Amino acid sequence: MKPSVEPNAPEAGTRALLDAFAAGDPDQTLRLGDVFAGLGRRSFGMLLFVSTLPAFFPIPGVGGAISGPLTILIGAQLLIGLRTPWLPRFVANRGPHRSAMARFRDLLSPWLRRLERVVRPRAAILLDHRLANALSGVLVILLGLLLALPIPLTNYLFAGHMLLFAFALLERDGRLMAVAWGAGVVSIVIFGVLSGTLVAAAARWIDLLI
Repeated sequence: MKPSVEPNAPEAGTRALLDAFAAGDPDQTLRLGDVFAGLGRRSFGMLLFVSTLPAFFPIPGVGGAISGPLTILIGAQLLIGLRTPWLPRFVANRGPHRSAMARFRDLLSPWLRRLERVVRPRAAILLDHRLANALSGVLVILLGLLLALPIPLTNYLFAGHMLLFAFALLERDGRLMAVAWGAGVVSIVIFGVLSGTLVAAAARWIDLLI
């Protein structure tokens, strides 16, 4: 079932969209396929936002195992230049309960209020250019890989980076996207490259393929 308030107005900010998705029966499942319906260019942002939600659950190993693959799928679609997201039917028909969205909204509301004072639609080339989308896609994929790996005490860090990408896409703020790129590169270098985590994971996958 789609949200009781159709969040398709282009002027609606992130908090207004979250209010719309949280409204209604708290036990009702908010299907991922309904999350991006009618959002146009901001579809990837809202889908990335909701896909990151499980990473904030305080259950070791579970949140990253759910959020990681979902964000990798979103990043891959940004990389290849899709204009709107695609999800397999078995994924699109699942999602969080509205009560979980309400808790997440309440948790983030103080930060969103501060963020809304400084973000605004600008520097669209950093959001819409083919190379910009490809860069965002690569970074989201790599961060999703790190999120999916059992690296102690990093779920919130990588999930926080994902939220930067999501906010930039939702608010159509190219400068915030540039900040997300910078933060993503730093984390990937420190936790993925210097620690050898991504290299080791890639080696294991290559061994499996061979």
